[in-house]
This record gives sequence, structure tokens and C-alpha cells, in this order.
Amino acid sequence: MTVQGQNAKGALGVETVGMTMRFGGFTALDDVSIEIRPGSFHALLGENGAGKSTLVKCIMGFYRATAGQLMVGGQEVDIPDPNAAHAMGLGMVYQHFTLVPSLTAAENLVISRADAPSVIDWSRETAALEAFLDGMPFRVPLDQPINRLAAGEKQKLEILKQLYLGRRFLILDEPTSVLTPAEADEVLGLVRGLCEAGQITVLMITHKFREVTAFADEVSILRRGRLAGKGRVRDLSHAEMAAMMVGAAALPQSAARDGAAGEPVLSLEGVRAIDRSGLKPIAIDRLEVRAREIVGIAGISGNGQMELMEILAGQRKPAAGSIRVKGQPFNARRQQARINCVRYLPEEPLRNACAPKMSVTENIGFRTFDVNGKGPRFWLGMRELGRNAAALVREYKVKTASLESPIAALSGGNVQRAVLARELSGEVDLLLISNPCFGLDFSAVGEIRARIMAARNNGAAVLLISEDLDEIMELADRILVMAEGRIAFETPGGQADITEIGRHMAGHA
Repeated sequence: MTVQGQNAKGALGVETVGMTMRFGGFTALDDVSIEIRPGSFHALLGENGAGKSTLVKCIMGFYRATAGQLMVGGQEVDIPDPNAAHAMGLGMVYQHFTLVPSLTAAENLVISRADAPSVIDWSRETAALEAFLDGMPFRVPLDQPINRLAAGEKQKLEILKQLYLGRRFLILDEPTSVLTPAEADEVLGLVRGLCEAGQITVLMITHKFREVTAFADEVSILRRGRLAGKGRVRDLSHAEMAAMMVGAAALPQSAARDGAAGEPVLSLEGVRAIDRSGLKPIAIDRLEVRAREIVGIAGISGNGQMELMEILAGQRKPAAGSIRVKGQPFNARRQQARINCVRYLPEEPLRNACAPKMSVTENIGFRTFDVNGKGPRFWLGMRELGRNAAALVREYKVKTASLESPIAALSGGNVQRAVLARELSGEVDLLLISNPCFGLDFSAVGEIRARIMAARNNGAAVLLISEDLDEIMELADRILVMAEGRIAFETPGGQADITEIGRHMAGHA
């Protein structure tokens, strides 16, 4: 048996020429020509729905383009399926890990081969794997189960797997979405080193301008299925790349901060609970959010942030501790939330904040169907609910075929907009939000962040839980880090050091 990675012949160039992909009457990709030079680190930017996924699926053989050509290594090729792409040396590292958690790194590598034997000679395979790793710029422990590896090690293994299988052109799909800043920089730095050594070519899909500037040589930008711009990264500013993505006229305005923090609105003391696995404790000794303050909670997914939101929203009962809003005990009942002007945007709003089969109008009216300007009443008429919903749909640019459409028929980003429209309307004294910009287009992100900042400036206390560290850094007056179910670190937003935050996120402080 020959170790797969030893068959590599160096970096491979790929070029799309006039690539077009139509789905019935909808054109997802329109005459896109991009050249990814051998040995380059190329970034691909674009809003949701801009055509990035369609382009890479055409390259990898998941789709057959309606028109246009694909060039690999200077030759026009036909790639009918992913196996054909793999045979040509093309590989893809997906946003979410594809490793088998209970198997070791060595086992994951060996079973990924098409020629993996039914009976494995592990002494021989281990020696071959060690020889393969000796030629790589980074290593992972071969004998450790995947579920014991850190996120950064898992991402390294995903890349090593592609190299082991002989891939010389790698597509990286949001490769740092589950990594700390330090892990992200390490992994992308190692990948760039492989490019500079001429071993691989990389096309990275990302939304993080900082990573593009730090690691990419060239960038191509898609907008509405067409190539909106391209160039050398060193010649382009973040503002210029953003303008290509959304059009200069649609660039979001930066959120402006106004006023100092006031009195405490939300207070947690000694809160204890068990996470969703039933095994790990959630222990919040003290957490306070003041009026006119955004407290941002950063952390790698799975460290208790979701459970904290569930506790605050009344979806998870704490075993101990106290939760107070404006000094009074709070258990998230609807009447308490109404009296205290508490609003929520939980993670996965379609599942946690909506009735999927009910209409857009009904979902937007959940807070107001039994109240009007004069106080509580039995029920508002559908005509009045419809007028309110129509006004909020216009204001928040919710795209829906009809106000009577089930909210589940909306895209994820538009569900997010609809729930945010409901939760930010009226008086807001406490806003509890989790990943508010997840699934939203780039042009909507600045608008939503500005609305959150406006709520803060108008006197609301805001608890922002987000896995987007850039979002936390932009919005938060104070930053807390959650690790292993606890508040592990606190720093003022204006003095935040991203490296120190990353260390605490990883539990390395």
C-alpha cells in the first residue's frame, strides 16, 4: 500500500470560465470566471445566496454547470461527480467536522481511503502514517479519539486527511467558525505555509475580512450570482471589499455608542443547572447587566451559552440561585416579561421563538395579540394584527410572499428579522439575544447591530451571547468569556485584547 499523501505532485491551479448554473428559471451563477493560481491562497467572499456554495459545488462535481468550462491544471475537464473531483486532486474541508468522534485520528485517516483494507495491519499503517506526518508542517496525536481533541486539532486533522488522500487543491468552507482566534490564526498560518511551499492551492470561503487580509493572496467577490470584483488583497481595503459584496449604496452604517451605564437591570447570583447532555454543570456565580450597557458573552459553542439563554428565557429550570430583573425575582413568565419590558431573541428562533405553522402575522403578534395602547384586552382582531405586522415587515425588510404565509416558509435570515422586529418594537428595558446576526446577509448585519445599539442607547440593558467574536468586540461595553459552563474572564470592551480573550475561550488562561 502506498500512503495517499505521497502521490501529490504539487499545487494545482483551477479556473472557472463563464460558469453558469440555472435551476429552472432561477440563475444561481451567471457567467463567473475566476482563476485560482497554483500555490495561491484565494478567498471567496459574498453574501448569503451570492453563489459561493453553487460555485464550489460545480467545481467539486455536486452540480453539473449549465454552461461554462472548468480548467484543472491548465486542461479543460468534465467532473460528473465528487469522486471524479477527488481523482483529479480536488478536495473540500467542510464547515462542520466530518470525523468519526469515537475513532482515533489514525483510524479516521485510514478508513477515509477508498482502498482501506477490510482487515487492517495497524503496525504497518501506523508506520506509514508517521512517515506521512514527517513530511507535514503540523501533526496531530494519532492515538487519541477525536472526541478528546481540541477544535483546532480537529480542523488540522480535516486538512491532513485531504493531504493524505492526495488532494492538491483544497476548498475550505468557513474553516474557522468553531475555532478561537489563536487556533484560527495557527491553522490558517499553517495552510498558507503549505501554499507558499507549493504543495497545495487553497480557495477559502469566509466572511471574516481580517482573515482575508492576514492570509489570502487574492480575493474574488460574488454578488447575486455574478462576479462583482476581484484583485490582490494587498490592494483592497475592507470597505472596498464590502462595497463589492453589497454595492456601495447599501453599505451598512456603523453603530454609534451614546451614554454611560446606569442601574442594574438583570442580576444573577449563584445560578446552577445541568447542560443539555445531563453531565456538565452550568455555574454562574455572578452576572449583572446595567441599563444602557451591552454585556457580550463570548465562547466556543458548547460551553454553556445556550443553556444560559434557556435559563433566562424560562426554558431550563435552574437547580439553585437567583435571577432578578429590576431587583425583583424573575422566572420569565409572560406577564413578568411584559411588566418589566423583557425581550428575547434566542438561538434557532424558528424552533425557540416561533410557532412554525402559524402565519407571519400571528408570529409577529405574539406579544401584542391581547394588549393595545389602553392595556390588556381579550384579543386583538386579525385586521389590527395584520396592520401591525405589515408595518414591522416593511421596517425590518422581512421578505415574505405573504403575511399569511407560515413563518416556516421564510428563509432563516428572514425568520431572524421577523422575530427581531417583534422583540424590538415598543418599550424595551432588557434585551436577551443570542447570535442575532446568524444567517443574515452582510448588508443586514450592520443594520441589526445598529438597532441593538439603539436599544442600548435608549436605556435598555442588553445581554448579547454570540459566537462571532467580531460582533462582541464591536458592540459590547463589557465582555465576559464562558468556558466549561462558567464565567471565566471579564474585561471592559474598550480595553479588550483578542489574544487574551482567545486564551480564556480555549481554557488556556
